[in-house]
Amino acid sequence: MTSFAPDSIVLNRKLPLWYQVSQSLRASILGRSPQDPLRLPTEEQLAGHYKVSVLTMRQALKELEDEGLITRHRRRGTFIEPDALRGAPVRLLGSVDAIVAQQSGMATQLLDHGKGPVPVELAEYFPDLDEVATYHRLRGDEKTGEPTNHARNYVRPELAALIDPDDLLRRPMTKVLRDIAGADISRITDTVEARLADPETSRLLQVPLLSPILHYTGVTYDTEGRVLDTAVIHYRGDRFSFTVTLDAT
Repeated sequence: MTSFAPDSIVLNRKLPLWYQVSQSLRASILGRSPQDPLRLPTEEQLAGHYKVSVLTMRQALKELEDEGLITRHRRRGTFIEPDALRGAPVRLLGSVDAIVAQQSGMATQLLDHGKGPVPVELAEYFPDLDEVATYHRLRGDEKTGEPTNHARNYVRPELAALIDPDDLLRRPMTKVLRDIAGADISRITDTVEARLADPETSRLLQVPLLSPILHYTGVTYDTEGRVLDTAVIHYRGDRFSFTVTLDAT
């Protein structure tokens, strides 16, 4: 059986190799012609194609499997899902320092905090927990006071016990987790989608109901792959844009 042929890329050693490979393969899959084969080459063949280890290739394929773009069958191989959602949001990764920089420079109000059950839509990130600590903040322009986004963070209870809520008035959650709670952060995965403002977001951000907003989910992992914090943020669509700069070197 003929296999699908992915595009080639030049890898940038400044970014995780598995992430670059997964995004390159993702683009190849979503840009394929209808007549292209659905079967992917083997892990070993793909690793050779991208000039990475089989372990790196396996991690890249898992990312695409989790997104629903491919399915993997023991002894049969890996296949592209022909009906996979082409409009699925692209996940963007950056350094911890880059994330901290993006979160800084805003006036912050802590609206509420406490403990509560893990939201159903976030259960996949906290499979070992029934309860998480929650923090709800409203952030705005420091000069005008105009609200620009509201954020909910869902944090592991053992880390929340090390956090003073007042710290979140002066520092981004990522910085508090790393520098105050001592969390060993390995990576942060960002997902950005376009949505319409619900009644709560409309009220908090002072925008018309059903106006465009940016819905952001940021998932923070430790070195063991465990989720430490999940942030859900609604940004005013008329105040924010997201830009990705690709380094060709």
